[in-house]
Amino acid sequence: SVMAGCRPDYLPVIIAAIEALSDEAFNIHGVYATTLGASPLIIVSGPIRNKIGMNYKQGSLGQGNRANATIGRAVRLIIRNIGGAKPEGTERSTFGNPLKYTGCFAEWEERSPWEPLHVERGFRLDESVVTVCAVTSGPVVIMDEHGLQSDLVAGTIAEGVRSILNHKVFGVAQCVLVVSPEHADVFSKDSYTKTDLRRRIQEIIRLRYKDLVPNDISSAGLRQEEIDTLSEHTMNMFISKFADESDINIVVAGSGAGKFTACYHGWLNGKWGSVPVSRKIESV
Repeated sequence: SVMAGCRPDYLPVIIAAIEALSDEAFNIHGVYATTLGASPLIIVSGPIRNKIGMNYKQGSLGQGNRANATIGRAVRLIIRNIGGAKPEGTERSTFGNPLKYTGCFAEWEERSPWEPLHVERGFRLDESVVTVCAVTSGPVVIMDEHGLQSDLVAGTIAEGVRSILNHKVFGVAQCVLVVSPEHADVFSKDSYTKTDLRRRIQEIIRLRYKDLVPNDISSAGLRQEEIDTLSEHTMNMFISKFADESDINIVVAGSGAGKFTACYHGWLNGKWGSVPVSRKIESV
């Protein structure tokens, strides 16, 4: 942690993050062994955000804040130097990405119309919690500067997440949506809940199985051996982008100016993938 530039009061966050990453459900080996280039994204919730000076406002997903940058970097160094995740070793990412250096931010709970992520995941509001999610890229900015209706802004966001992994990958990925305060204000005006947003996304970008068949535009989609097992009835059934609405993780952060939502594209979920894991941050 000292090597990464952390202050002593960051240590409880780092310990909680490592505990979360070590949970079998997160599958840290798979996250670093995949050629897809997955990395942990660390989201901090609760009172400790302000206590240690984390940034959840302007530029919070980027540079310029010591706590955000060095907590993420410390976690990465621990994974590399103690866990052994090194390029050409167990770290097998085809491209890599900047999240391999650091990926950590806090949510702007006070500006959100919804309950914070940690409360949604079963913790008390006054508890400090770290949540880790496996992501392959991001933040990818989704712009809707004119939308004044929640359903329409949600539709724009849905179209923006359609391309996660590729436009015909369905039911195996997850995402983290970072909603800007200006987009959050639109949802607040209409009393639009996180559940409403998730359901709208699932509704907008669902496809029929027959739409997942490779064609003369794209080779992506179902394998021939999969196609051969599907009946005509099944081919006409709809499938949603995400296996479950809970695969769409939602927080609020960012500048008070800018009608954008940022999306971190997730890795695989389920048996062979990773699920988000949260841990309470204990005082040391």
